[in-house]
Amino acid sequence: MMKTALALCAHPDDAEFMCTGTLALLHQKGWQIHIATITPGDCGTAELSREQISKVRKAEAAASAAFLNAGYHCLECDDVFIMYDKPTLLKAIELIRIVQPAIVFAPSPDDYAIDHEMTSRIVWTACFAAGIPNVKTREKPYGCVPYLYYVDPEEAKDKLGNQIGASCHIDISSQMVLKEKMLCCHASQRDWLKAHHGMDEYTASLKRHAGMRGKEIGVEYAEAFRQHLGHAFPQDNVLKSELGNLVK
Repeated sequence: MMKTALALCAHPDDAEFMCTGTLALLHQKGWQIHIATITPGDCGTAELSREQISKVRKAEAAASAAFLNAGYHCLECDDVFIMYDKPTLLKAIELIRIVQPAIVFAPSPDDYAIDHEMTSRIVWTACFAAGIPNVKTREKPYGCVPYLYYVDPEEAKDKLGNQIGASCHIDISSQMVLKEKMLCCHASQRDWLKAHHGMDEYTASLKRHAGMRGKEIGVEYAEAFRQHLGHAFPQDNVLKSELGNLVK
């Protein structure tokens, strides 16, 4: 197994909210890390054009990824308009073939934003299809179905307000300062959320969510995941194997 992990999210800063503490722990164990987004987050502004904010947000994402010596990739689809269609799937499949991850983190199948839900399904298919020879991309098939983990939805609830449980928690207390630094690279989004959502609690919400998940297992901060255990996907918990007692 190649020790490579990929977080494939919808937008820049999604990974920072939900899984960079775990990525940092894997990095400490010698794993190579990649962070990717389906879109450049080109609707995340009240002031700039799509082209201008895309450039800003991709630079912010790359700066954040650099904390983990990680590669950053963008599939250049349109924010708000992520589609489960052949062009988008082929981009995601090709990325899996390029990166060749053993572990993939994806958005929750149930979330407040349809972009997140579509990305979740795209990543699921890409992980399954990356090894199929008759699915043609510029890259050769990747003959390993990776471990697939879904991150928490926003506020750990679905769009109907139902709480979402977890199949495992990771104690990220030792990585919380780094996780916050990575999120703060996305300075453009603090301004956007303040303008659009009427709130200025970018890092506060990060700590609140991680603190809530941490309390569930008796630690200060945690990230929570659900493992994809459908047919053809690995059934053991590789995060437990790699991170030991930090996994509950």
